[in-house]
Amino acid sequence: MDIKNKVHQNIDTIIIGSGAGGLSAAICLSKAGHRVLVLEQHDVPGGWCHSFYLNGHRFSPGVHYIGLLGEGESTRVLYEGLGIANDLVFFRMNPEGYEHCFIGEDRIDLPGNFNDLNTSLAKRFPKEKKRIYHYLKLVRNVSRQIQLIPKINGFWDHITIPYRTKHMGKYAMFSLKRVINWHIKDPLLQKVLNIQWGDHGLAPARASFPLHCAVMGHYFSGGYYPMGGGAAIVKAMTKALQKNGGTIRTGTAVKSILLEGDKKKKAIGVELENGEKIFASRIISNADPGITYLNLVKAQNLSAKLLKKLNKTKYSCSSLMLFLTVDADVRKLGMDSGNIWMMDNRDMDGIYEEMTAVDISIGKVFPGLFVSCTTLKDPTSYDGKYHSLEVITYINPDSFSKFNKESNLRSKEYMEFKELLTCKMINTLERALPGIKDKIIHKELGTPITNKHYVNTTNGNVYGTEKTFRQIGPFAFRAKSEIENLFMCGASIQSHGVAGASYSGVQTAAAILNCRQDDLIKPNELQNIRIFEAEDDSDYPTDIQQKIKVRKARLLSNEKKHDD
Repeated sequence: MDIKNKVHQNIDTIIIGSGAGGLSAAICLSKAGHRVLVLEQHDVPGGWCHSFYLNGHRFSPGVHYIGLLGEGESTRVLYEGLGIANDLVFFRMNPEGYEHCFIGEDRIDLPGNFNDLNTSLAKRFPKEKKRIYHYLKLVRNVSRQIQLIPKINGFWDHITIPYRTKHMGKYAMFSLKRVINWHIKDPLLQKVLNIQWGDHGLAPARASFPLHCAVMGHYFSGGYYPMGGGAAIVKAMTKALQKNGGTIRTGTAVKSILLEGDKKKKAIGVELENGEKIFASRIISNADPGITYLNLVKAQNLSAKLLKKLNKTKYSCSSLMLFLTVDADVRKLGMDSGNIWMMDNRDMDGIYEEMTAVDISIGKVFPGLFVSCTTLKDPTSYDGKYHSLEVITYINPDSFSKFNKESNLRSKEYMEFKELLTCKMINTLERALPGIKDKIIHKELGTPITNKHYVNTTNGNVYGTEKTFRQIGPFAFRAKSEIENLFMCGASIQSHGVAGASYSGVQTAAAILNCRQDDLIKPNELQNIRIFEAEDDSDYPTDIQQKIKVRKARLLSNEKKHDD
């Protein structure tokens, strides 16, 4: 049979995209006995969770830290329920400061514990002591109440949920800026408590307060980084899927979703870019709504109501990601396993407007950066000499609109623009880590064009749909689409981030299986995540110590060969 007409039989579910949401859905469905096929256009699975190597040094563009991994906490329960916890090891980032806020000349740490955070901030801002506690308690309450919503089950839960989520309901339609201004008076403290807006990509005046609570609450027990980077999570998920009988095909781009019926309202399979057609009982798209509906389903097959929603939909900001390998003791330069958020000491909404201006070539520095050192967060990746840094700033994707038709062979103009922006990012990084510029041995910049090429997101966005009031919660895109047998999952459906996208996959699987999320994700005593301290190697077991020794020995061996 000609490959262009080849038909695959006996597939229950095709999943387009192998991001965290797609893989979570695949594991849940395959565990329930469904025959699952995951299709990934990139040559490795994982979407934003994938890792890659530059000159032997690993980078993970979309995984910088994960929260709620303590006993009984939601991310840990998720990994236990998926059956992947035994294959995961995490390092807890600096508990005294899993985040470091560099605001102008001020340096404030965010400890990885609710009580320590409250104490630390109260000590730094004594006049705000009572207000700090009340604000942090409010954030914690709203965050916990958001987690209750997917667990609603039965008459009594529906009756009591307004009371059980009263804090979330009270502040549901207010912006982060408005609520924090009600509670906190010190301008610097307001900026410190706002600084994690970078985790959802919206300025405080436009960000939903409950959304920000969900992000901030996610890290109230600290930040953790997976041994092996984001790829370790992907590897564990693909292993679980394959154990359940599921299949993943990489390097397999989907051209369109196949429909049938007079009004073409029923999904029956997919057509690949090479012309191959694969049929299944249902399709799940882990791509964002724009890619799914406009590129794969096509506008002519959509209702006027859905087209109107799609036309109004806005997507999150895009990014510049600078991947650096440095020959330096970065601890002496001021780095540890905690992330750095660095911003000018001025109005954060103004900073956001400047960051997302269309012309980003103006000026020698950016107003804000996120800095992460993966070789300090994952000690097994450090070879004893070279450190890996991931440096990010958010931008308007329109900054690169003139390069949207670039081929894989990039133009001279594009490469020159990248070099200009690389220099600008390094100039900005110098403010956080003085002297780093002279220690760089390799650098590579990812742009919105890079994001579109590898992850296939609308405009190269990093968080799916923009997380404004009218695009989250009840206003977000649904897991079940208007096309029969077509479902959605991912950052635009329930929530963004590694854990949020993963849970969206679970909820989509639950919708297909006609059950609840908790029926699919249950605590499992046979599953256990190992967690160690990134800043303290005294308790590392033999296998972790051996990984570190092998990594360092490999560098020495390579250097010896080079000298010979």
